[in-house]
Amino acid sequence: MSLTDNKETKVELGPVSTGSDADEQITKPVSRFTRWYRSPLFNVIMVGLISFTQPGVWNALNSTGAGGAQEPYLVNGSNSLTFGIMVFGCSLFSILSNKIGIKWVLIIGTLGYAPYSASLYVNNRYGTEWFVLFGGALCGIAASALWASEGAIALGYADIKDRGKFTGIWLGLRELGQLIGASIQLSLNVKKEGRGKVGYTTYLVLIALQCLGLPFALLVSSPHKVIKADGTRLRDPTLNKTVKGEFKKIWSLFKRRQMYLLVPILIGFQWNSTYLGIYMTKYFSVRSRTLGSLVSGIVATAANIFWGWFYDRQSLSRPTVARLTWAFFVILMLGTFGWQTANEKLYGDLKAAGTPITLDWATPGFGRGFASMVILRFLNESHYMFVYWLIGAFFDDLETLGLAVGIVRSFESVGSCLAFGIGAAQVAPMVNLIIAFAMFGFTIPATSAVVYMVPERPVNLRKLEAEDGGGSTSTSTSTSTSDGEPPGVIAKEASIESSVVAALGSSTDEKERDAVQPPGYELK
Repeated sequence: MSLTDNKETKVELGPVSTGSDADEQITKPVSRFTRWYRSPLFNVIMVGLISFTQPGVWNALNSTGAGGAQEPYLVNGSNSLTFGIMVFGCSLFSILSNKIGIKWVLIIGTLGYAPYSASLYVNNRYGTEWFVLFGGALCGIAASALWASEGAIALGYADIKDRGKFTGIWLGLRELGQLIGASIQLSLNVKKEGRGKVGYTTYLVLIALQCLGLPFALLVSSPHKVIKADGTRLRDPTLNKTVKGEFKKIWSLFKRRQMYLLVPILIGFQWNSTYLGIYMTKYFSVRSRTLGSLVSGIVATAANIFWGWFYDRQSLSRPTVARLTWAFFVILMLGTFGWQTANEKLYGDLKAAGTPITLDWATPGFGRGFASMVILRFLNESHYMFVYWLIGAFFDDLETLGLAVGIVRSFESVGSCLAFGIGAAQVAPMVNLIIAFAMFGFTIPATSAVVYMVPERPVNLRKLEAEDGGGSTSTSTSTSTSDGEPPGVIAKEASIESSVVAALGSSTDEKERDAVQPPGYELK
């Protein structure tokens, strides 16, 4: 029977697809609406809409420079507090997501962004400063929960072959928030040719958008309720979990080479975001800042679409994709940093000569200063896609992906906390740029090593641990994962790539392997 012939069909749900111990067949009638509502695609779209209303709107404000304020120092201090909380909060909530459920952590993540935007409104209109810091603290707690859960859902709910596309959908919808928010800002501030702050009415519209995050979060399915295209369900990651055990797992995961070698890029790549906020505030008119926010959203969306397509291409192996992408990043980042250093030198010389600098789209020299900012925004969004794709290329199961995302977000927060802290110290823009340049150079050796570790197929760590505990060996081939890969393919001390290739044996066609239907999982 075709899946689309009737409104209600029978779906035989085999054992969960991520290595559950429960092997019994579960047969129950499932309607087309339920299959759609519980599908990985629907859930990733919901996560994308949450990201659109929460960090998307936050980015829209931040891309104008200093959250739309006239001077960047208070907002940078608040952002430093936000990311300081997230240094520990992201890992903590990734652990809690495996204990209380990833959906509840996601819901918590929608509760702190609107109060932060409200604090910016109060500061803009009445000059209140303490509320900005309090809002930054609330945002740090909420962002810790959201960042720990949204990436794990986008990667963990998707099949391996769809992870690039699903990550692109998630991050692309996040940029929709910046596009809409920036369009609103530009329409409200289009006549402000001089430097200053955006109008306070801007914040009211954006706060209303952020209040939509909670309803979207309630529509997301828990992992064990998700129905994949082949009829399988994900394993419930909260079963038989203790907080102490999850702490041990996240520490064990961090000690893996492909995780701790990512630390430099997680800390170092974000530094130029703080510099860009200071750069826009110091040199651009209000309407040019709002235009910059809009264009940043456009180029970030373009980055998500392009990399989502590129990462899922079947004509290139995953190791090749990783190496080509990283080479592109290094060359373009170094070139853009050199260009921006020349811009800063020019503006510094003009300022020293007593010539005021206000770059507006109606003034000469605007294109030069604006274009370098746009390229850096594109590369920053591409960096997000690349890091998440790397995590998805190494690990398969939702539990490990959730913990890995927590580690990634924690160390990203370390970099952002330090960067915004320096940005709040009223140092010269050139100093911030030089630090960002140096930090990127620091990331190149370790990230290059990680790139050369990328395997052709990811590993299900929880399944391997279960087999090790049950006395199974790496040569066991009695069962399969949801993507047709034999269990136990990775020896602990062997390289990931060579082990996977050896275990897959003569099945070298990746398209054929991805098409393998797991035994016992049948749609009728």
